[in-house]
Amino acid sequence: MSQHDVTRVQRFDHPGRGRERARPVPKGRQVDPRAKAEIAGLLGEASRQRDLLIEHLHRIQDTYGQISAPHLAALADEMGLAFAEVFETATFYAHFDVVKEGETPVPALTVRVCDSLTCAMHGAEDLLAALQAEIGGQVRVVRAPCVGLCDHAPAAEVGHNFLHRATPESVKAAVAAGDTHAHIPDYVDYDAYRAGGGYATLERLRSGDLTVDQVLAILDDGSLRGLGGAGFPTGRKWRSVRGEPGPRLMAVNGDEGEPGTFKDQLYLNTDPHRFLEGTLIGAHVVEAEEVYLYIRDEYPIAREILAREIAKLPPGGPRLHLRRGAGAYICGEESSLIESLEGKRGLPRHKPPFPFQVGLFGRPTLINNVETLYWVRDLIEKGAAWWKSHGRNGRTGLRSYSVSGRVKEPGVKLAPAGVTIRELIEEFCGGMAEGHSFAAYLPGGASGGILPASMDDIPLDFGTLEKYGCFIGSAAVVVLSDQDDVRGAALNLMRFFEDESCGQCTPCRVGTQKARMLMEHGVWDTDLLGELSACMRDASICGLGQAASNPLTSVIKYFPDLFPTPRPMAAE
Repeated sequence: MSQHDVTRVQRFDHPGRGRERARPVPKGRQVDPRAKAEIAGLLGEASRQRDLLIEHLHRIQDTYGQISAPHLAALADEMGLAFAEVFETATFYAHFDVVKEGETPVPALTVRVCDSLTCAMHGAEDLLAALQAEIGGQVRVVRAPCVGLCDHAPAAEVGHNFLHRATPESVKAAVAAGDTHAHIPDYVDYDAYRAGGGYATLERLRSGDLTVDQVLAILDDGSLRGLGGAGFPTGRKWRSVRGEPGPRLMAVNGDEGEPGTFKDQLYLNTDPHRFLEGTLIGAHVVEAEEVYLYIRDEYPIAREILAREIAKLPPGGPRLHLRRGAGAYICGEESSLIESLEGKRGLPRHKPPFPFQVGLFGRPTLINNVETLYWVRDLIEKGAAWWKSHGRNGRTGLRSYSVSGRVKEPGVKLAPAGVTIRELIEEFCGGMAEGHSFAAYLPGGASGGILPASMDDIPLDFGTLEKYGCFIGSAAVVVLSDQDDVRGAALNLMRFFEDESCGQCTPCRVGTQKARMLMEHGVWDTDLLGELSACMRDASICGLGQAASNPLTSVIKYFPDLFPTPRPMAAE
């Protein structure tokens, strides 16, 4: 019996009978000895500290293909946690297959088909139906939200092997061959990066040849902003954290889950040390001795590359912790990210206090996006004038636009900030796909709204789209054509938000569900949808609920032809 078991003593008094001997009855869920031995062996010498709960759940999932109730109970016992704490965390994340007592175990292999907007436009529904019909009896075939391969739509995942432009034949071939692991591409490794001058800037900073004040001045002069979506000035954020009493921490938001966004994945998979050097520079500036890199579970290639390359870094500097998400879009929100890093459900925190004041483990925490840190080295070495020399239409800097949809050449397009959608399509994407005419676009991913092709002259940058009820966010641009259903696109996005809502607040949890149900009707009640959208926007705790209705409201506003005015009823 473990130290966490509680024993109660039952006594029965009956008239005419003597008092019975006390009978100990263990209270709570009992730990199966076999499961306990398996979990102890699986964890080995790894720490049992609370914040590693999600990492240990991944170990179980990876080893057994599922997480059984006995293993959950054994893990709780091993880590000194209540079973409820472990259960609520495991069941919160989509990539943990928790098998409750009495349930049928899941198949050994799962095939996931992305059904987010761009994949849906390229036939994901037909692919899903074909796979369920043809191999559904052999493996589990399920839907999945965006996996970050929008430029290779439709995407499917066989185990941890992601298939580009998937077909029933390519998926079945991977299943038959047992090809279930991520394939690591060529990338700039540590030696190649050092040969190209890498880490020289970090060494100058550590030696004192480059001062912290100089770094902050360059960031300010260059106007580098957070490129994960919020656009907060980077220099100001670093100063705010540095101004808080230590000890301080740093966390990197690599949970790139916005449908249409895949830029961070490209940079992590091709030039990881440029990102790592920016990270170490940020940690030095705010004097963070511990850095937590949170990478979404859908990016196994990036995680493997980072694990390899972090091991090659010379000793000294902050300790880097590589942490793995578990399939929760909400963890891209910074306070949800912190909760997940602490091994909990990714529920957003109320603000204030803000993370730079009270963040990870209650300490002041610097949180930056992957791409923001990726540009730090170049900005310092080339200067603010270099960064500001780029830009169009009155904007400055560079932006990495993730472009997908009906264009000839989708992908990450490094372009001047402020480029218009027309310029982006014609100059950087080779024009529209054959047989398609430009009809509409998402300027900022799933939550950034939908605009008609007639509004093609708006600079795509921070602060230029808000007056239209949209925003640039992480610069995920999805291009729709005359062959796409704009209302169907908005419905696809609302289904995504409904599925990804953490459920903590009623406006988002219920609002996304009710909006989806109303949008499934042939005729939209635009007045009621407008009221519902306002409630979600004004009362939701975090950005998911606040922005979930943007595609809906923009479609109603900018595509009036889709909503004919109801004719009055004829008089009897």
